[in-house]
Amino acid sequence: MPSAIGANVAPAQHTGHASLPTVEEVSAGGVVVDTSDTELRVAIIARINRGGRLEWCLPKGHPEGQESNEEAAVREIAEETGIDGKILAPLGSIDYWFTVSGHRVHKTVHHFLLQATGGELTIENDPDQEAVDVAWVPIRELARKLSFPNERRIADLAREVLPEDC
Repeated sequence: MPSAIGANVAPAQHTGHASLPTVEEVSAGGVVVDTSDTELRVAIIARINRGGRLEWCLPKGHPEGQESNEEAAVREIAEETGIDGKILAPLGSIDYWFTVSGHRVHKTVHHFLLQATGGELTIENDPDQEAVDVAWVPIRELARKLSFPNERRIADLAREVLPEDC
């Protein structure tokens, strides 16, 4: 049955969690690079996690309506960072599990490499008000700044696939 967050609810399939329903969630986002700067800066956001700690992460969010993952990534990055971009390459997907409000969530996040095309760094356009700060970080320092190991791997991959003419 559909949940309040627009995902499908199914019985949990992991031992020890049989009493909790499972929700499948999909998000899209990625690494948006300012290629006009020799440092190849990347826009990242800070959020406060459920434990009250500040976490630096890649911008991402849920597709709306009939949006493709690519369209959602471009829109979410613009909303959360203020930076418009065009997709250069897919960077792959990560998935993880967490428990919240009496259900387990299996989340898949599709990441893309984007080239910044305009905009101004700001969190003022974030409709969900999830981002509390935003910053440009040189791509060579990106993996050290990000809070999550899976996003650090995406950042490393972005450095590898970034076209040499950027």
